[in-house]
Amino acid sequence: MCKKVLGSLTSVALAGVIFATLASAGGTPPSAAASSYEPVLDPSHFVAVIDNPYFPLPVGRTLVYTGIKDGKTQIDRVTVTSDTKVLEGVTATAVHDVATHHRKLLEKTTDWYAQDDQGNVWYLGENTKAYNPDGTVDTSGSWQSDVNDGEPGVIMEANPQIPDAYRQEYLKGQAEDTAWIVNRGGSVTVPYGTVHRVLTSLEFARIEPHVVDRKIYAPGLGIVSEVSLTGAHETANLVKVIG
Repeated sequence: MCKKVLGSLTSVALAGVIFATLASAGGTPPSAAASSYEPVLDPSHFVAVIDNPYFPLPVGRTLVYTGIKDGKTQIDRVTVTSDTKVLEGVTATAVHDVATHHRKLLEKTTDWYAQDDQGNVWYLGENTKAYNPDGTVDTSGSWQSDVNDGEPGVIMEANPQIPDAYRQEYLKGQAEDTAWIVNRGGSVTVPYGTVHRVLTSLEFARIEPHVVDRKIYAPGLGIVSEVSLTGAHETANLVKVIG
């Protein structure tokens, strides 16, 4: 069904179908209406190590990606640090993401993640800075859980299944990413190599109705490939893992 949808709908219609599916998916709090979306986190049910198979974050690991964004080639280095931040009483791991084009800094982001004792990985905020050609710095998209009504979301479920749908983050008008699991299994080849038993999701935000991204996750690695299906052409593929 997904292949038919992707092949036959315009970008606007596709985004509408995806959002409707996300909004109507039952059974998980992240799929609830925005006005009632307020997940309650119990710090006593969180663990120190993030080892979800599809989103592991071992301290010291760096993943290197190459791709295209805003018409430019870029290199993305994502590093899991030993730094932490307490958000909603939960101790979250800081992950640094630095994007460059020919060694020129394009974007620098710190994301905060934590894993509950069921194995779900929660996203609790980000501090992002995009460096524009005119010298200005854009911090839009930055948010923190429990600050200005920011709410945490699930970045990866403990046991993702088709057609699970959930919020990954929530700050009205600024951070509204949602995800929809569309495939499990199979293999994909990226510059890093061929990986198996992959997980595929489509990601969409109501505040960007013309943009739909496809992400592919591999066990033990996390994201190995990302491509925009609609909207501006963007790609990212894993080329190296350090640590």
